[in-house]
Amino acid sequence: MKNLIFLLSILFTFSCNSQKKQSKKEENKFTNITSKVLEDAVLAGGKLIRVTAFPSKNITPRPIDVWLPENYSSAKKYAVLYMHDGQNLFDATTTWNKQEWRIDEVATKLMKEGTVKDFIVVGIHNIPKIRWLDLFPEKAMQHLSEEEISEAQSISKTKVALKDFKGDEYLQFLVEELKPYIDKTYSVYTNKENTFVMGSSMGGLMSMYAISEYPTLFQGAACLSTHWVGAMPRENNPFPKAIFKYVSENVPDANSHKIYFDYGDKTLDQFYPQYASKVDSIYSSNGYSAKNFKNLFFEGTNHSENAWQKRVHIPLTFLLKK
Repeated sequence: MKNLIFLLSILFTFSCNSQKKQSKKEENKFTNITSKVLEDAVLAGGKLIRVTAFPSKNITPRPIDVWLPENYSSAKKYAVLYMHDGQNLFDATTTWNKQEWRIDEVATKLMKEGTVKDFIVVGIHNIPKIRWLDLFPEKAMQHLSEEEISEAQSISKTKVALKDFKGDEYLQFLVEELKPYIDKTYSVYTNKENTFVMGSSMGGLMSMYAISEYPTLFQGAACLSTHWVGAMPRENNPFPKAIFKYVSENVPDANSHKIYFDYGDKTLDQFYPQYASKVDSIYSSNGYSAKNFKNLFFEGTNHSENAWQKRVHIPLTFLLKK
């Protein structure tokens, strides 16, 4: 009996030491990541914190912005919304087209009203030259023939091969590198029920891809002006067929997820209405209803941050409603 107790005490000590080492290792992972408050950011509320070049073994390092709401406090927990194209979210004075999503304005208003749960926003900047390769749902390429894959070269300034697509690596970065850092650094809930993803255009595709690939990590996804055409619109486009094949085979469980889509009919959005019935069919046939699925049409709206800012309160409320 004494030997058994002695053995158990050794095992317990070993287990505790292993946990401490693992915890120390996790802490050390982030010691080289430095951030700063953007004091000159033009915001309606809260504050913006930036990691200038977030290190990654999966994708090209890039800036990460973290928006904290007014009166952010470590004494409480917050939900987390991950967003693509992070440089276009908060401050129009710094964007290429002088437009923004106005996420800080809308989020501040919704939280003050008590409409949504308290949350922070993590904006992943894009790198324009490789944005398409980063945000394309990579596994959809498996549904293309070799001839169709070769057509991808016509929409890129450089020769494109399958290895150039980084959608899977982008998601690995998000869930294996960025999320652990956010979970460790900020006072947030880490469970699926409080983790969401949102984007527009190719970012809409990637948000769909994120919740499809990692349904145990994301409860909800909002996909605005989702770029179902996959690349530049053209005749005999093989990408929509491949994307929808992937979508239909990877629908997250309707009992524990929320998915939002929308589209307009002007500029690039004019190519999206033709796919609305297909989107509706896939999700409704997999158990989704008005309670946890939306695919909304905004007539007369175009493909721009100005258009998305006018309706972003709808997906935010849909995903984060108290």
